[in-house]
Amino acid sequence: MAASGPSLTDPGLMLVLDRQRRLSAGDYHRMIGAGILDEDDHVELIEGVIVEMTPQGPKHAKLIRRLCDPTFARVPPDHVLQCQLPLTIGRDSEPEPDVSVVRRADAASDTSHPATAALVFEVAGESLPKDRLTKMALYAGAGIPEYVIVNTEQDCVEVHRDPDPASRRYRTLVTLAGDQAFESVAVPGFGFRVAALFA
Repeated sequence: MAASGPSLTDPGLMLVLDRQRRLSAGDYHRMIGAGILDEDDHVELIEGVIVEMTPQGPKHAKLIRRLCDPTFARVPPDHVLQCQLPLTIGRDSEPEPDVSVVRRADAASDTSHPATAALVFEVAGESLPKDRLTKMALYAGAGIPEYVIVNTEQDCVEVHRDPDPASRRYRTLVTLAGDQAFESVAVPGFGFRVAALFA
């Protein structure tokens, strides 16, 4: 019988994990600049750790295209819609949300990514646990006012609002489905019927 490898409860392994060096956003950018990472590497930096992004199925991709379609939901002139582009959050995170709405002024730099967003969408199927836990804590901790999980398992949207950065949680959650309408409180005029998103 083959010997089993170390388990996650092995004290030696936990010691190694505790001592693992976490990357800063600057380290991450230097890796990109050096060619260690490139655009074909589907990864993002989350709290100092490079995390592989979940591959997209056709439904996932269709929902992103729909949210990014200016004829589906409009953003005001002083905001811009970003599709799978980075946000540099703090010193050690650079997620690439499926869709984000940022102030136009925050997206104008040639030398840095926006550091925040008014509204973030993550389209979630297999990634639902990560988006409900890790991503939610990250966005709430950054004070992003509105975070929406597009739940492809149940064809609904989970709308998180009123962030508490200290606890890294949102104070309110509303789940919308069917003919119910999502109306952003953070981006004036941005809204849609949930049924139309999943149609």
